[in-house]
Amino acid sequence: MSRYTGPKFKLSRRLGISLSGTGKELKRPFPPGQHGPNQRKKMSGYGVQLQEKQKLRHMYGLNEKQFRNLFDKAAKMKGKAGENFMGLLESRLDNLVYRLGLSNSRAGARQLVSHGHVTVNGKKVDIASYSVSLGDVIGLRERSRSLRTIKEAMEGRHHLPNYLEFNEQAMEGKFLRLPDRGELSQDIDEKQIVEFYSR
Repeated sequence: MSRYTGPKFKLSRRLGISLSGTGKELKRPFPPGQHGPNQRKKMSGYGVQLQEKQKLRHMYGLNEKQFRNLFDKAAKMKGKAGENFMGLLESRLDNLVYRLGLSNSRAGARQLVSHGHVTVNGKKVDIASYSVSLGDVIGLRERSRSLRTIKEAMEGRHHLPNYLEFNEQAMEGKFLRLPDRGELSQDIDEKQIVEFYSR
């Protein structure tokens, strides 16, 4: 299954979550379509689990195979599978570029990485799914620091998570620790995703 490239606002309204992080999509808080406001359909247990899985998958922009492989890796780790899974998603390079404020969206961050603008510990990395280790330093190549999109994203940044630190002058950030569950999206119930894949 390939990555979703359709209208993001419709998908956000269908899932009931802002995929862009701005909340603009949910001005009309009901599913898209002619009968959207009048839908009263009660979801089954499987439907709830599937919807939670789709929310998280689309939030991070992964296809189904990538998502499942990452979940299987999290399930083999010590601790709670759901929290491990969220930690692995957060440690992806494209996500951390977005969290550092170098891009306005995860899709934009993925493009920055794949076009070779991003470095990890001073070396160019162009794989968006690259798993960043604790203590790694994420920066930009010298010629990429003046890009207009990056400057605009940094000017609009309003929050830097506590598990990251950012050096404005060097334009590089450090991955200090894995995030606590309370620091991540509360719109996701990862227990439902664990149950979905445990069937």
